[in-house]
Amino acid sequence: MLKALFLFIQNYHFMNYDIENTLTIGPRCVERFIDPNVLAHMAKLEIALAGCSNLSGDYCVARTHPVEHTLFYTLSGEGEVTTANNKQRLEKNSLLILPAKQAFEVKIRSKQWNVIWLNLANTKRWQHLQLAHALVLNEQSLTPLHLAMEILYVEKNPDLRDGVIPIISHYLSTTLEQRVKSDATQRITNLFQQVQARLQYDWTIEVMCEKVHYSAPHLHRLCQAQYGRSPMQQLIYLRIIRAQHLLLSTSWSIAHIASYVGYPNIFNFSKRFKKSVGISPSQFRCARGDCLSN
Repeated sequence: MLKALFLFIQNYHFMNYDIENTLTIGPRCVERFIDPNVLAHMAKLEIALAGCSNLSGDYCVARTHPVEHTLFYTLSGEGEVTTANNKQRLEKNSLLILPAKQAFEVKIRSKQWNVIWLNLANTKRWQHLQLAHALVLNEQSLTPLHLAMEILYVEKNPDLRDGVIPIISHYLSTTLEQRVKSDATQRITNLFQQVQARLQYDWTIEVMCEKVHYSAPHLHRLCQAQYGRSPMQQLIYLRIIRAQHLLLSTSWSIAHIASYVGYPNIFNFSKRFKKSVGISPSQFRCARGDCLSN
């Protein structure tokens, strides 16, 4: 038990956050660490540590620079996670994903909080968990994963323990990856719905990253996968599409349209439009037989 606790809190580096390294587990908390000998059977899954916990009273775990990814799945009760960016409640059936190297504080919020948790190695296998910020997925159904972990805790027969490894592998690899990707897809979709609704805004990579809580490289990868364009290319695409529509459906001046879609400088707008469409805005309008006054 002491060895497990040591593994859980070692290798810290303090960062410039209010969060400080903390490990408070009160006397009413019951921690069922999965035996290290059992973990030998799970080595191929690159799980460093795991356990099932029934928490009550004092409980707080904070890490400033964790070397591994950490998962908390709430079975019942409520917890709370604080990161450098925000604070979120952890309700029943929520899955908390804490990326490696990102500071966090997790503590109990209700009278009792029952969870399962896993520390996953920061390796290529779990690269889809290398997020810029913590992620909470609500309304998840991971009962089979919970039951498999309980079996690993109580079962002494190694052959029987091996029988649940495929269940854990499925939920941590296939299912978890799909859910993280699904959440990422929705976040990117929501982001560019906001962009499309405010094309005149001075959108930058930094602003977009702040909206979705992703790093710039991660946002770039997700946009390329979803749209086949970088974030800024997608912004330009949406602006030009809107400009084309306005050129054909309104009598607005080109200068007004340029400003409306986020180009205060009409020269820059015309240059960008011609590069994207192949002809100038005025030529585009006339080519459709609607040579309105500019």
